[in-house]
Amino acid sequence: MTTDIPNQRGRVAVVTGANSGLGLVTATELARAGARVVLAVRNTAAGAAAARQIDGDVQVRELDLASLASVRAFAAKLAADHPVIDLLINNAGLVLLGARRTTADGFELHLGTNLLGHFALTGLLLENLTAARAARVVNLSSITHKNAHLDFDDLMSGRDYNASRAYGVSKLACTVFGLELDRRLRAAGAPVISVLAHPGITRSNLTPRAWQDRGRFGRVLASAGLLLTQPVDRGAGPQLHAATAPGLRGGQFFGPAGFMELRGRVTEVRPSPEAADPAVGRRLWDVSENLTGVGYL
Repeated sequence: MTTDIPNQRGRVAVVTGANSGLGLVTATELARAGARVVLAVRNTAAGAAAARQIDGDVQVRELDLASLASVRAFAAKLAADHPVIDLLINNAGLVLLGARRTTADGFELHLGTNLLGHFALTGLLLENLTAARAARVVNLSSITHKNAHLDFDDLMSGRDYNASRAYGVSKLACTVFGLELDRRLRAAGAPVISVLAHPGITRSNLTPRAWQDRGRFGRVLASAGLLLTQPVDRGAGPQLHAATAPGLRGGQFFGPAGFMELRGRVTEVRPSPEAADPAVGRRLWDVSENLTGVGYL
């Protein structure tokens, strides 16, 4: 692992999407450092298999971020079982190809899962986070947020749907949420900070091997992909740093230091101007509260 994790003994950490990829590495390292880790996963069988790989205090809880009913049920049980929560890592992220799909509540699937599910979850657990001495919320962004734009007249991508564009919009929305959450926490004087991270391009969210079946050109793309990407343990570095590094300030954003933030050591990075715009933050917050029915701060 490329990031040194300070002692986490006694801390309760919740990691969404923790059964594979970045989430599994993050949960493993937190447990190794002594945290009591909750693996919040849609597929509990996969979560149980992941838990068996982790040496430490872990538990598996069912959470489907594409269903607000599931988010509410998860949060209610977790809040009752863990009155104090020290760390919430909103790691889970859906990436789809193909036709437009919706959540159980009728939201476009990328936005509904990546943003609205996490928005509701964070609000429902905020009292437990506030009960901790120095809690953190970490939202996982993506470099794709820098080329995205929030069209508030079509947030659900109902017109001219494109899956890649919808994913970028959802990750821009996650970034806006994380920064606006920080503003509101500071204004409220809450003992919680909101920080952000992105993994660059890791081999957990690209699949170069799939290109091997596309002839010579596919093999070239696969080789290029392997050169440009980094392994998942390095990709998890920014979010582990955001979650555990001492002395951080709310609103800081971490990612890879290399070319175009694709890979490399962990450094502080900057969000896009749209993501950092307080007016955009306020507007998205109001929309998210209305859509989820979860109000806070």
